[in-house]
Amino acid sequence: METIFTLQTQKEDIDLLGHVNNCRYVKFLEDARVNWYENCGISLKDFQEMRIGTVVLKMEVLYRKEAKLGDHLKIITRPDYLGNTSFVLKQDIYNQFDEHLTNAKVTMVMFDTILRKGIKVIDQIAQNFR
Repeated sequence: METIFTLQTQKEDIDLLGHVNNCRYVKFLEDARVNWYENCGISLKDFQEMRIGTVVLKMEVLYRKEAKLGDHLKIITRPDYLGNTSFVLKQDIYNQFDEHLTNAKVTMVMFDTILRKGIKVIDQIAQNFR
């Protein structure tokens, strides 16, 4: 399942160089992943009630082109790989001119918040890799 999450860059996203700070891209990618989970049918509240979540194990981000104040960004999130306790999502960020700004590959681990360890990827997520 592929999702598209959109946002407009704000003043607080901009650094002293006049473009979006690299840390903000990481936040944008996280917001898009939350949107992906919601499209899988699982909300943050659902995660809390089940006492599970996902944690980032590894994140590779390639900053290809800068985003600036007021840009309209589109973040595409799609499944890449499903393991037993982990999965990989690919994410791409484009601006309003359809210029490819950023691509990322994020490895997530399904996590039991009580036992504080990895668990099998739940079906609501795993079914989107088939």
